[in-house]
Amino acid sequence: MSQHDSRGITAPLGFRAAGMHCGIKKPGLLDLALIVSEVSGPIAGVFTTNQVVAAPVTLDRQHLRHGLGRAILINSGNANACTGRLGMAAARKTAALVARSVGSPIHEVFIGSTGVIGRALPVDRIVKALPALFDQLSSRGGAQAARAILTTDLKPKSVVRRTRINGWTVTVGGMAKGSGMIHPDMATMLAYLTTDASITRTALQRALTQAVDASFNCISVDGDTSTNDTVLCLANGMAGNRQIRESTPAFRRFVTLLTEACQPLALAVCRDGEGVTKVVKIDVTGAGSLAQARAVARTIGTSNLVKTALFGEDANWGRVMAALGRAGVPVDPTKVSLSFGGVAMVRRGVGLGPTAERRIAKVFQRKEFTMRVGLGQGTHRAYLWTTDLSYDYVRINASYRT
Repeated sequence: MSQHDSRGITAPLGFRAAGMHCGIKKPGLLDLALIVSEVSGPIAGVFTTNQVVAAPVTLDRQHLRHGLGRAILINSGNANACTGRLGMAAARKTAALVARSVGSPIHEVFIGSTGVIGRALPVDRIVKALPALFDQLSSRGGAQAARAILTTDLKPKSVVRRTRINGWTVTVGGMAKGSGMIHPDMATMLAYLTTDASITRTALQRALTQAVDASFNCISVDGDTSTNDTVLCLANGMAGNRQIRESTPAFRRFVTLLTEACQPLALAVCRDGEGVTKVVKIDVTGAGSLAQARAVARTIGTSNLVKTALFGEDANWGRVMAALGRAGVPVDPTKVSLSFGGVAMVRRGVGLGPTAERRIAKVFQRKEFTMRVGLGQGTHRAYLWTTDLSYDYVRINASYRT
């Protein structure tokens, strides 16, 4: 069950948030966000697969070993990446100050940063702003927090989902940022989820991993992954439900709830991608394995030739055929089928002619549609949301630091 609620991450019981300008970005732009739970609880995390990681990712991985969370502090405008010992010192200093303010150990505070890589974090500005940020904490502060984590995003991204588990109403709230450097296995993306569910730490981690695999790991804007990618989910148990454990009906229901929160956030990242004018779901069926289905979807979804064809509304289906053929998985061209927006274009590896091409040309004019690829090799299926590649993407990233 879903319900519109502008509070986002503060919709679950017991969470407050705030967002403000602290001086990292230009005046008037929010650049510092804080999420605080009334009580400590289990926390789960999934991070970038990039081997060059920002200080906040390193710190969060260390803190995650303790398994408990109370607060999350996020800044935008500066990634605090490739900043060496000073960057780690800055992350620890801000975490320690937040921990002192909420009365929790430092390992219960998590840090997020996003923005330009390689610049020293102006930690003194953050420190100076913290008292005012704490004063602004509110159960309705989710909208401000969601705005404060944006970089090149055009709009904030928030979600609320609710369901009944064992007779109790359980809520998940979330917010995300992401627009460029978006690719499966995490990207330039931060996502934060809160829930009032009572759940074990191991169950929460497993649920988040499954939800991310079915959402944030199924989107690609430009094939790049970042140094800062983080998804965190903090639970405080204030819904009062019987504690959710792995491999139970309640756990499966919670995984569904969490996935239903993550998927619209992931899709919102695609729709808000840098220079994006189209979002296309690539649905690969009939693969010999899940890994093979994913490989085909990713190869098509990250092909610059396919993406530019989407932008130009050029129904060049041959580019899709060429991309799937180089995905590194067994493909029998005589078994391949291809359709766009429900219109068949290829059957048994052969195009269906000018009439079909004219029909799919109209599909390419849509803002969103599904590209279905049938491999005829097995029963496995995977999907990926991709975007077009426009002139604006180049313009935005050519002048990102200016």
